[in-house]
Amino acid sequence: MRTHYCGQLNSQTIGQEVSLCGWAHRRRDHGGVIFIDLRDREGLAQIVCDPDRPEMFAIAESVRNEFCLKITGAVRARPAGTVNPNMPSGEVEVLCHAIEVLNPSVTPPFNLDDENLSENVRLTHRVLDLRRPQMQKNMMLRYKTARAFRRFLDDAGFIDIETPMLTKSTPEGARDYLVPSRVHSGQFFALPQSPQLFKQLLMIAGYDRYYQLTKCFRDEDLRADRQPEFTQVDIETSFLNETEITGIMEALIRYVFKEAINVDLPDPFPRLTYAEAMHRYGSDKPDLRVTLELSEITDAVKDVAFKVFANVANSEGGRIAALRVPGSAGLTRGEIDDYGKFVAIYGAKGLAYIKVNDVTQPNETGLQSPIVKNLHAAALKTILERTGAQNGDVIFFCADKEKIVNDSLGALRIKIGHEKAFLNGKAWEPLWVTDFPMFEYDAEEKRWAACHHPFTSPKDEHVHLLATDPGKCLAKAYDLALNGWELGGGSVRIHRADVQEQVFKALGIDEEEARLKFGFLLDALKYGAPPHGGLAFGLDRIVTMMTGAESIRDVIAFPKTQRAQCLLTNAPSPVDEKQLRELHIRLRQAEALKT
Repeated sequence: MRTHYCGQLNSQTIGQEVSLCGWAHRRRDHGGVIFIDLRDREGLAQIVCDPDRPEMFAIAESVRNEFCLKITGAVRARPAGTVNPNMPSGEVEVLCHAIEVLNPSVTPPFNLDDENLSENVRLTHRVLDLRRPQMQKNMMLRYKTARAFRRFLDDAGFIDIETPMLTKSTPEGARDYLVPSRVHSGQFFALPQSPQLFKQLLMIAGYDRYYQLTKCFRDEDLRADRQPEFTQVDIETSFLNETEITGIMEALIRYVFKEAINVDLPDPFPRLTYAEAMHRYGSDKPDLRVTLELSEITDAVKDVAFKVFANVANSEGGRIAALRVPGSAGLTRGEIDDYGKFVAIYGAKGLAYIKVNDVTQPNETGLQSPIVKNLHAAALKTILERTGAQNGDVIFFCADKEKIVNDSLGALRIKIGHEKAFLNGKAWEPLWVTDFPMFEYDAEEKRWAACHHPFTSPKDEHVHLLATDPGKCLAKAYDLALNGWELGGGSVRIHRADVQEQVFKALGIDEEEARLKFGFLLDALKYGAPPHGGLAFGLDRIVTMMTGAESIRDVIAFPKTQRAQCLLTNAPSPVDEKQLRELHIRLRQAEALKT
């Protein structure tokens, strides 16, 4: 039916007879000559309809937006002064010889050129939304990105192997999506949160290098960069250490960005330990484009008269950090108060500050703040030295539990950095973060929890800490961050059953529970399991960053809302009683209505 895509027409096709198929993006009547912008996935082509072909012209007069059309005509150069350099086909137009309406369209609920559509409208009419040029670009870029992942991994000897979508529920992380079994009454499958255990089993089975572009499912509260179902580039390999694995993955990401958007990422990527990242940036995925950094002052204010600082500095797990904002002494009290409200979102009880008027006078003469009078000279001198403060700067302070301080000042650093343009001018700043803690203490559960997952290997020199001091145990874990987003995370896995059992004990998982949940893994580890490790990249998140979209919903064909609903199909939705009976399920709500 077609000889070319619309976006393929250019000066090389002038003089050719072409057939195009697509949709009427817009129709313009210019006093006897009708122009139709025909759209397909490759772009737009301008169609010129002259009245000297009455039959064709009559059809052109009836065409409206989103009519599905076949156009036959001759390609010619556009008249001087009408070339559109922003379109691939902008040098040419098609003089229409014949139009066939393949299917008319009712009036669309919105104009596809409208840039101010609400997300609910877009998701309700997702099919039309996906016709919009920006969405077409997004989906094509997603395809190019996925293709680049596959090409690199195929060439590097990785094998694409599918793992099950119906698996065992092991609720250690987010909530599982459960699938009731019709055949086995009262029993359930779970949709996978990741293929973690299966890819480890594939390494034990000897496949050496595995990958998969796979759907994962997590029943968790949603944010702009989260979906209940998402796509993961899942990777695992055997007989390689941390440095070797991250080296391959780094080369992979450089290749993907070059192939998909022609961006050259640095070689090599910088590396920071988790401890240093949190100390300097308050985040384990810091945006290195922002030039601001945190400074540690906990030890310097243990004996000051300002009780907020002194109490935190002398408490277990407390931290006091400073954030210097150069040349910002002109900030109004209103702006400072707004920053205080901002950090309150992250649990901070307040945000102290000092305006530096004269750095040579570390006292109430040279420093402007309500707290200066309660800080002795030695403390003020140390603060100025560690922050590198100069005249005209403002220093913000947060004092609280370490996590609250990190979250608060880490977020404030990003906010001020982007609002006030404290940026290094680079478009892309990748970073490996390594040496994560193995465990974090869950105060509510009163037990240790895995920072990554319970199959992450501890550092060899820290295995002995599993039984004696889990909080000091570091993991062979690594995350790749880019511009403040986590692109992917992974680790070297535990390949010895005895070490895995020790980790389960540290997590408060007794032998009976471990056998019930993970017996198949523990058994497999006993059959000569090789050292292995891997990583998983979030495909949706990577493409979102590449497009500059605000949400991953803009790079997923049929996403869910933040309430985990599909507005296009109205899912989730009720099912009939017969289906429930077959699944041996009775709804409590329905039973309550009967009584």
